[in-house]
Amino acid sequence: MLTQLTISNYTTVENLELDFRQGMTVITGETGAGKSVMLDCLALVVGGRADSKAVRNGANRADVHAMFDISKEPSAKRWLKERDLHDGDECLLRRVITSEGRSRAYINGQPAPVQDLKCLGSLLIDIHGQHEQQSLLKKDTHRQLLDSFANATKLSNEVASAYHGWQQAERKMTLLRSGANEQHAHAQLLEYQLNELRDLQFQPGELGDLEQQQKRLSNGESILQDCNQSLALCETDEQNNLLSACSQVQQLLAPHAEHCQGLGESLDLLASARIQIQEAAYNIQAQVDDLELDPEELQKVEQRLSSLYQIARKHRVNADELCELQERLQAECDSLQRSDEHLEELQAEADLQCHRYLKLAVELSQQRTPAARKLQTLVNQQLKRLNMSGCKFEVSLKPLSDEQRGGFGKESIEFLISTIPGQAAQPLAKVASGGELSRISLAIQVITASKSCIPTLVFDEVDVGIGGTVADVVGNLLRALSEHGQILCVTHLAQVAAKGHQHLGVRKLSNRKKVATELSVLMNDDKVNEIARMLGGMAITEQSRAHAKEMLSTTH
Repeated sequence: MLTQLTISNYTTVENLELDFRQGMTVITGETGAGKSVMLDCLALVVGGRADSKAVRNGANRADVHAMFDISKEPSAKRWLKERDLHDGDECLLRRVITSEGRSRAYINGQPAPVQDLKCLGSLLIDIHGQHEQQSLLKKDTHRQLLDSFANATKLSNEVASAYHGWQQAERKMTLLRSGANEQHAHAQLLEYQLNELRDLQFQPGELGDLEQQQKRLSNGESILQDCNQSLALCETDEQNNLLSACSQVQQLLAPHAEHCQGLGESLDLLASARIQIQEAAYNIQAQVDDLELDPEELQKVEQRLSSLYQIARKHRVNADELCELQERLQAECDSLQRSDEHLEELQAEADLQCHRYLKLAVELSQQRTPAARKLQTLVNQQLKRLNMSGCKFEVSLKPLSDEQRGGFGKESIEFLISTIPGQAAQPLAKVASGGELSRISLAIQVITASKSCIPTLVFDEVDVGIGGTVADVVGNLLRALSEHGQILCVTHLAQVAAKGHQHLGVRKLSNRKKVATELSVLMNDDKVNEIARMLGGMAITEQSRAHAKEMLSTTH
């Protein structure tokens, strides 16, 4: 439950620290005093929309802290532990808004996304405001309230998830089928191109070998002539060749080698040169022996190169990239061939999700039906207590056809009301007046809130349009509800305020320089005076004080 709220520089509040306890806390004050400021701050600290205009004039930022006791809240503890944010039996939420419009959120001192703040806040506090009277006119609200009352919110979300999974698979199949003709034509083209490349039988490295072979064959005569001339220069039986020249130099230097060490080294180099020249001659002779002047072979090589270059130009790639091209086209062709398999997989997924959706939707209907009857009975009982015995509340569960079904189950849910005995129940928007809608909304909120597992429930002037003895009934309803959890209620009715375990009074203080809102805990005479003011206006009389004391005595 909420144990403490600290507000700094928010609208008309400069600094405020409030402690809360179990039971029913009422907040009262004159119109315009700022009764809803505290609730606005609560909404903000649990992930509500931030507005830089809420920063107090002259301040750089607004800062709101809310401390919650989570010792009896296993779902909140589990949520915090999953995110490594758990810090004992207390949880501190904080929201900061700067005057420039930036917003920051914190959970137990750690920076957190606002969405996390909203998610955690939904486990700790539920705010029922005046606007809910208008949201009660929407069928989506009816469904959410019934599912919450039936403890079927989780199941309802699972139904929606299964439905969306089913529809997503169906959409993918539709797209896949719509492009089937184009894919078939493209697959035929790919198969033609692949057959052309397969017939080519191009191998990695083949292009370089062919180009080298083509150069060798086309220059065969020139190579043979130069090789023969080179052999003549190296042959040992010819005059003026390299070996003969080396021998002559050796003969000239040999007699002097004993007297000059450097000449001995030169003779060794000449001996090595003779050996290398001989080896070079052997290699040249081997090339001459292997070299064939074969015009037919040259023609074959050039035709093969021409075919490779032609296919490469056709696909706008380099000839040495033909192997990569074939692999790429094969992968694309395989992907298209797998589209049929993918279609079968999508069909299986769609069938699975459809089956899951129908199964869960049946379970949801089975939970909604008895819950609708129970909700209907309890709300009608509350309407009688609210002096609306002539009204009859109904929860309509209208089966939907297969074509109409969506992510919310097999039936359409709508709250109906009849305000005249014997008259057929009709949608709230067509029948209920403003005052009637206010009381109907309160009855529904009280009943559905009693089923809530959220520890703190907030009611912001939900008793607007109610007066007389009905106001006393409303106070009793909220008081009874506080036996199961913590209730915070902003009210303008003395009958409701008198039922509170804790009473907070709101005052607006102003001078020429600033306007400020002050909230304080009212005790004893202050509490009596505030209720007397609510009964009789600004002029507090002994009669109104006596009435206020009587109201408090009957409650406490």
